[in-house]
Amino acid sequence: MSDRLAQTGVGAGVVVIALLYGGGALALPSEAGYGGVGPNFLPLAVSALLLVCGVLLVAHGLVGGFRAFDGPDGDERGHWIGFAWVSAGILLNAALITRIGFVLACALCFLLAARGFQIARGDRLNGLRSWVRDALTGIAIAAPVYWLFGKLLAIQLPGLGLGGWI
Repeated sequence: MSDRLAQTGVGAGVVVIALLYGGGALALPSEAGYGGVGPNFLPLAVSALLLVCGVLLVAHGLVGGFRAFDGPDGDERGHWIGFAWVSAGILLNAALITRIGFVLACALCFLLAARGFQIARGDRLNGLRSWVRDALTGIAIAAPVYWLFGKLLAIQLPGLGLGGWI
């Protein structure tokens, strides 16, 4: 398959995804809420921008391909062990967020994803020290997000404890 055909196909795939996403957004209610926009505003905006990007990718693919496009770099094959660690983090986050709270579930997701990327990159893992560092980093990222959503946006995320503080 030629590069131009493959690149045009990528653009066409982005257009299809944008249309599917936009169709799903149209199924959401549109009545205006607190900020004067309905819940379907942001998904519609994202799908519109994605559609523009897809059309531009198709146009570039048809008139000569992506300019200054470097070939793939890195390993010839994917690193499946790293992929498994990252996937486990995402799936455990989804499964545990209502049981252990937003902060701990997101910290666990960060910990496992970081571990997967480190393994895939071939880093030497420093035992318990790197586990603790990655867990604390995950908490340091997730806790302010939890607080900002609760205080500034008044959106309650799943919490743990009597006050839902974790």
